[in-house]
Amino acid sequence: MAHWRNEYSAALAARDRREKANVALYNAYTQLADRTARIASAGAQGAQNLTGAGDKHTAIAAAGKTSAGPAVPDVLAAIRADLSEAQRARSELQARLTEVSTELEKLRKRSTQDGRRIHTLESEDFQDELATLNLQLNMAEERSDRLQRENQELIDRWMARIGREAEAMNDASKFS
Repeated sequence: MAHWRNEYSAALAARDRREKANVALYNAYTQLADRTARIASAGAQGAQNLTGAGDKHTAIAAAGKTSAGPAVPDVLAAIRADLSEAQRARSELQARLTEVSTELEKLRKRSTQDGRRIHTLESEDFQDELATLNLQLNMAEERSDRLQRENQELIDRWMARIGREAEAMNDASKFS
């Protein structure tokens, strides 16, 4: 049940990372759009001033416009500079994205290889431990067999001695 939630959370986190990677581009575009809107509103106000009642007002409005606002070539140059800056930022971000993607792929491969190595080492450790335990078991069985043989020999010798003592007592009691 929680599996789909994890996938959904991971997808949201990936989307957030993608969107945050382009914040500089978004900010540059927003600044460009704001400038364009200011220029357009300044141009509309200048056009209203130019359509005034007389030549005197027209000349004053035109003079006021050129002194108050930047000229069209200056505005175009500023917009082009902003556009080139935005494109430069975009290309830098794209290069960084490619670099980070490559690094991520390398890290994923390394993680997979490390996982395999860990599994192999754990398997080898398990096999070594198993061999050690088998060796200890064999040594314990050999010791047990040796001790049983020694015990049986001791019992046999003791029984033989007791038998000789009993015979000696029997022989000694015949003459008494």
